[in-house]
Amino acid sequence: MSLPSHRTLRIAMLTHSTNPRGGVVHAMQLSEALTALGHDVVLHAPDAKGTGFFRTPSCGVACIAVPPAPTEMTAMVEQRMADYVDYFRRTGTGGFDLFHAHDGISGNALATLKAEGLVTRFARTVHHIDQFADPRLMALQDRSIDKADVFFTVSAHWQKILQDRRGITSTVVGNGVDMERYAPTWNGEQTALRDRLKLHAGPVFLSIGGIEARKNTLGILEAFRQLRAVRPDAQLIVAGGASLLDHRDYHEEFRSALAALHDHAQAVHIIGPVPDADMPNLYRLADALVFPSLKEGFGLVVLEAMASGIPVIVPSIAPFTEYLGTDEAIWCDPHHPASVAEAMALGLIPELRDRLIQRGLEVATRFSWPQTAAQHLSTYATMMETAHA
Repeated sequence: MSLPSHRTLRIAMLTHSTNPRGGVVHAMQLSEALTALGHDVVLHAPDAKGTGFFRTPSCGVACIAVPPAPTEMTAMVEQRMADYVDYFRRTGTGGFDLFHAHDGISGNALATLKAEGLVTRFARTVHHIDQFADPRLMALQDRSIDKADVFFTVSAHWQKILQDRRGITSTVVGNGVDMERYAPTWNGEQTALRDRLKLHAGPVFLSIGGIEARKNTLGILEAFRQLRAVRPDAQLIVAGGASLLDHRDYHEEFRSALAALHDHAQAVHIIGPVPDADMPNLYRLADALVFPSLKEGFGLVVLEAMASGIPVIVPSIAPFTEYLGTDEAIWCDPHHPASVAEAMALGLIPELRDRLIQRGLEVATRFSWPQTAAQHLSTYATMMETAHA
């Protein structure tokens, strides 16, 4: 079943923040692709800073002015849920044909609005499922999934988890990459960025996602220490990290490990969130993406790196094993820094690099945001029919 070609939907797309996290990027790109297909999409997010999204998307936006949230994680999640609910109570929900949540905050808000009769049904994309120490937070995560009516996942790995653990059927929609924006082109902008970051001559390894346990940043740092024994000119960039979750304890552990590197520490550049305009050039500056995550929904940055013409180092786990072939990436055991270090060293071998760059460009051509948007339409159609039955 598909939507009639003349049927224009007005879609409320909801995400948890305006920061450039993977789920937010996915929601934004999906909204833009659906808009290009002729649908009227409004991308919503709480906006405590009042600065809007990390870039201006080519779709409707509703950046919701909200007060600063509590620092305690569960209280923060509950506050942002309440902010969302209050917003839709004020503005109404009747102007939208369907609602689509991409995370626990917006999913819980829609669950509350559904219980109040303000929303009939809603869709939920499950990018991944976290483990929290606080049972209240785990219960909220469960509610944000269990109260939804139709489901999407970005990989077969998470589709299977939803089916096996919850009996939930979902549609795999994957991810995309903009190959015009992320491309292996070199110009003076990369040189200017290299100067701003104070990089010296020598190979550059790029880690994206900030300093988080899930991103295995401590493992990357130890692997980098081992690599410097054979490549003392190597450099590591740790980019990103604009997260709503509390990673303070892990940050402290990372800072201690970094201080213990002594002279090697000066080769580690922790640059935090990167302006969106700089991201394509940041990839092009790197010799490889090092991404040995312990858990991912898909790993969108892998496609961006491949489209930018650099090799990728990924863990030998799903979902990476779903969409990458054995000769399309450098594989590692994410639990063993020596394995990551070996993968980093392999990424500097010219013959292997050339082969992986070509393979990576071929992989990137298999994924597009229009294709991802199209994967949603039949499920949207079923959702609309059920809502009007």
